[in-house]
Amino acid sequence: MSLPNDRKYTSSHEWVKAEGDILLVGITDSAQDQLGDLVFVGDVNPGAALNAGDTAGVVESVKAASDIYAPVDGEIVAFNEALNDQPNLINDAAFDTWIFKIKPNNMADTEGLLDAAGYQAQVDAG
Repeated sequence: MSLPNDRKYTSSHEWVKAEGDILLVGITDSAQDQLGDLVFVGDVNPGAALNAGDTAGVVESVKAASDIYAPVDGEIVAFNEALNDQPNLINDAAFDTWIFKIKPNNMADTEGLLDAAGYQAQVDAG
């Protein structure tokens, strides 16, 4: 698996990519592979203020449901509405499909997240 180096990762399998003062958040290719074919992505509430580690939404597949977590403290500012009708976009291109955008309280909080090598080592360790 080749991980993009232009973003950070969480131990709970989210990726985080800065876009100005906003962070795009999605799930990794490894996560979508483990879940299988996604049938629902949602329960994301724009306007919600979350702390790092709080549940920000959910992804459901034919096999399981999994929470998606806020990578940093901040406010959710958008949900990717395309996922309402096409949750499989994540299966097709996990690193190109963001689930929600969050405006962090402190952008420096992303420095505590994993880089690509750190996340890959975690995945390899099981």
